Amino acid sequence: MRIRILDREQMQGVGRFVLYIALPALLIRALTQNPLEEVFNIRYLLAYGLGSLGVFAAALGYSVMLKKQTLTTGSISALGMSASNSAFSGYPVAVMIIGPPAANFLALNMIIENLLIIPLALILAEVGQQAGHGVIKTLQKTLRRLAKNPILIGLFIGVLIAVTDTPLPAPVIRAVDMLATAAGPAALFAIGGALYGLQIRGVVGEVSQIVTGKLILHPLGVFICMWLIAGNDALLIAGALLFASAPMASVYPLLGQRYGMGNVAAGALMASTLMSFVTISVIVGLMTYFGVLP
Repeated sequence: MRIRILDREQMQGVGRFVLYIALPALLIRALTQNPLEEVFNIRYLLAYGLGSLGVFAAALGYSVMLKKQTLTTGSISALGMSASNSAFSGYPVAVMIIGPPAANFLALNMIIENLLIIPLALILAEVGQQAGHGVIKTLQKTLRRLAKNPILIGLFIGVLIAVTDTPLPAPVIRAVDMLATAAGPAALFAIGGALYGLQIRGVVGEVSQIVTGKLILHPLGVFICMWLIAGNDALLIAGALLFASAPMASVYPLLGQRYGMGNVAAGALMASTLMSFVTISVIVGLMTYFGVLP
């Protein structure tokens, strides 16, 4: 017997609340409550960005050169392996384990994912579909979409307030704080609802490849770059691994559907989200054993 409390459209409304309201508020709070030089950690940006980009390039090369897939298919597969669901999965887990610094890492990951990995994948996917024509138009379309991204708008507002040192009225601060506090629980609720109804139909091999890349290769690549660049900074390593070990972005099935990979992307999201409970637990256990976490 099923009890329907919320339907799919209502669950999508929860997701939109997190994406368009709660997460931008969380980023604004993170950027304005701490000195800007503490939030924009260059070593973290460089290490996490290089690690993600390295996994993206390796996955793309494997798909296109070895498996002889199209550039479009390879780009979408590589996107699934190298862009985490930082907002809906990474942040709720990280804030439980490392506390308030998780908000700073979320802001940094949003920059890497929304300005580097996702635009790169979309541009290459569009180029693959157009057989090399219309690259400038594709780039312009991607930039227009980025300009409307609520996460980037929240980042821009937070940086602007921090740089100009603009004092916010107390009622505004309280409203931002309440919305930011709701981001974690609402994100967990939304990702749970998004898993309902997802099915894997005849795409087990492709799904397994993407899930393996996301849950194993991405954390490993990020860890290697973080260890080489950040050294023994336990907090940076812990934050990077917690976010890198999250499943792929929740918009991945939507992007995959646009390029004829809807079933693969949906199956990969479902499988990686379920398996991430195991892999994240293992990574947390290893970090605790080696003294990265207390």
